[in-house]
Amino acid sequence: MKYVTIMQEGMFTAHMQPILSLEKGEIEAYEFLLRPTNQHYSFKPYDLFEVARNSGLQSFLDSEARKKAIEISSNLIPRGIKRFINFLPSSIYDPAHCLRTTFQAVEEHSVDPGDLVFEVVETEKIHRIDHLKNIFKTYQDEGMKVALDDLGTGYATKELLLALKPDYAKIDRRYIDQCHNDLEKQKALIDLGKLANEEGILLLAEGIEQKEEADFCAEIGIAFGQGYYYGKPSDKPITSIHT
Repeated sequence: MKYVTIMQEGMFTAHMQPILSLEKGEIEAYEFLLRPTNQHYSFKPYDLFEVARNSGLQSFLDSEARKKAIEISSNLIPRGIKRFINFLPSSIYDPAHCLRTTFQAVEEHSVDPGDLVFEVVETEKIHRIDHLKNIFKTYQDEGMKVALDDLGTGYATKELLLALKPDYAKIDRRYIDQCHNDLEKQKALIDLGKLANEEGILLLAEGIEQKEEADFCAEIGIAFGQGYYYGKPSDKPITSIHT
């Protein structure tokens, strides 16, 4: 009942985590992540979405979370900075219909569609590639970008990358952890980089926690980096970054 109240009352907000250009060492984007607004109604995002799925509220929550991220980004992030916003493919049964409120929020808050990147979240198995392609196309037709999460593990395989051809792909943190000391990870990252470059896909290294990891990723041409080394999710944009 607590989680249903959180959803129905909109007791959540979006915190933002910086994404940097590894070449320039500058913030190029933020990922927006669902967080509670009330300490007495705390939650973990995964658990909240599980309750939403089991109670038939998944589409509602997914849509409201996107709208909240768009609203907050319009108040805190200047134009030209990308905003990565998560979505669940299974919550969007008809993209033209289900994404209407998202596109209305973009217009209402005067957000440049080109600054938005909608990202398939890590928690969901992708059953229908054609359906996801249709969702991607619907976003892209509105001038927005799309991203595939957790590349290299689970369901986010090289084959899926080639089938979907997103604008961005995030490399799973298991490949990034200690990559500067692991020849097997280095080879995998170099192979992913070559494939992405051939397909015109921009790569982002997730879970960077050390300078050496960032340096290696930059050295092999990975465009973007994200992780606690640069900053944790916060309710305000981070103003100073060490690189």
